[in-house]
Amino acid sequence: MMDAGDRWRGFSDSSNPSFVDLLRREAPHLMPGASPAPTDAPREPPHGTTVLSVRYRDGVIMAGDRQATAGFQVASRRIEKIFKADELSGIGIAGAAGPATEMARLFQTELEHYEKVEGENLSLEGKANRLSQMIRMNLPAAMQGLVVVPIFAGYDEKAGVGRLFKYDITGGRYEETNYDAQGSGANYARDSLKKLWKRDMAREEALRAALEAIFDAADEDVGTGGADLVRGIFPTVKLITRSGFAEVPEDEARRVWEAILADRARNSPGA
Repeated sequence: MMDAGDRWRGFSDSSNPSFVDLLRREAPHLMPGASPAPTDAPREPPHGTTVLSVRYRDGVIMAGDRQATAGFQVASRRIEKIFKADELSGIGIAGAAGPATEMARLFQTELEHYEKVEGENLSLEGKANRLSQMIRMNLPAAMQGLVVVPIFAGYDEKAGVGRLFKYDITGGRYEETNYDAQGSGANYARDSLKKLWKRDMAREEALRAALEAIFDAADEDVGTGGADLVRGIFPTVKLITRSGFAEVPEDEARRVWEAILADRARNSPGA
């Protein structure tokens, strides 16, 4: 027969707002980093390359190329790297594609579980902290080469602005004020955004800046894919504003990309 202490513990466990804590207790083998890659695993699992986030007047833009690489080979040309975390935030994945995608989905579940148990959403700061904890749990796998380094962004309802955060492999969390990029082409994307970013940019300006940064990263980094005009594949772009998480239509991304391409061709030496 269950005594009062057992009943209290059962209630306490079910009311825990953290799905990650529940998973750690009930199925620890499913936790990020719980089962590091075996020593005979392929040396080069697929890796997502460049993702970025840019603050603008109405919130934040997140963008990512569509290519995943395995060593010097293209593992996928259509991988999705920008995921909806909840209605007011998103996560961009860079690093080992499999664990990164798994972490993004677990993060979505973590936020949904918290909302159902507590009856309200976590603050944007709280979400950023939860993601930091999940990255820290992946450290054993990261030490074997399965590094996951996401970028997190969202709209802060209290402050009325977009905010973005970057991380290191130990779970260290750092807020960036204007823009940031992660992945193999991140340095080139940041250099591009450094020249293009302006305070209080309109949506169209921010979209152009984000896609130009992906363009520059793809131009210099072999791991980053730009647009594939033959297959009709263009970078993924998402918007997070007071109105929620939304996708920039592919036709619009195509038009902006083609305008960038035309401008580069017109202004290149010898054109």
